[in-house]
Amino acid sequence: MQTVLEIAQDIVRREGGYVNDPDDPGGPTNHGVTIHTMRRLGLDLNGDGTVTRADVRALTQAQAVEIFIDHYFREPRIDALPQPLQASVFDMNVNAGANAIKLLQRLLNDMGQDVSVDGRIGPHTIRATYAAFQDAPDHMADAYGIARRDYYYALADRRPASRKYARRRDGSKGGWIKRAEEFLSPHYRLSATEHRKRVAAWG
Repeated sequence: MQTVLEIAQDIVRREGGYVNDPDDPGGPTNHGVTIHTMRRLGLDLNGDGTVTRADVRALTQAQAVEIFIDHYFREPRIDALPQPLQASVFDMNVNAGANAIKLLQRLLNDMGQDVSVDGRIGPHTIRATYAAFQDAPDHMADAYGIARRDYYYALADRRPASRKYARRRDGSKGGWIKRAEEFLSPHYRLSATEHRKRVAAWG
């Protein structure tokens, strides 16, 4: 079983280094940490009184790991969820913010629980998650992973500029889809043909 440190290190590995993609609402990002996150946390690494792209570039992998554990795992209380769910919810929280929690809450409602979809993990969401997990201990992590993959496809349906994250130029699975499927059992991963059929309407 992976430790939270190992999960965070894997997230940094997936995220890669510095990027400033104009199609990414996150803006300048390094090791998965956006400039918006650094400004929120007041991470003025060069001490010039403001957080700019230079500070983003200066961020180390070790600092990114620490940020993820403190502010994307412990602070939102992902550590209070059943252990098999933690890695995928943690990874998506880094990638999609509160949408990771909202996705879980919608899944809980689909599974017969009554949870507010507010993007926060409180006592009720924790209790509901354990109740749902008890009913389907061997399937809930996969159910979340499938819902996560569907979320990315739907986002790309709505936002053409984001399609490059779900589909590569050669038509194969993009980073979003491969990232979601890392947390899925192999038999729930889409084949290349199934993926191409799902994105065919994008042209």
